[in-house]
Amino acid sequence: MDVILGPVITEKSMNDARSGKFTFKVAKSADKTQIKKAVEGKFKVNVVDVATIIVKPKQKMSFQRHKVTVPSWKKAIVKVLKDQKIALFDLGGKKK
Repeated sequence: MDVILGPVITEKSMNDARSGKFTFKVAKSADKTQIKKAVEGKFKVNVVDVATIIVKPKQKMSFQRHKVTVPSWKKAIVKVLKDQKIALFDLGGKKK
């Protein structure tokens, strides 16, 4: 089972990345210890804290004017040691 499904790249998650908090979409069945081990193994960092959130399902309009339900998913915010970074969230520039 893949624990980490992908990064969550939003304006807020990129701002959190500056302070060492990285956001991932994870499997709904994964618990905090599994998420911690997966992040440490995949990105070679030391995880300090893991917070998980279930994102509620949302209804959106499709192109053909039908209501479509976007299913719920699980999000994990992982905090790493102060001097460590995850390359996936590379900011590429200077702080403003």
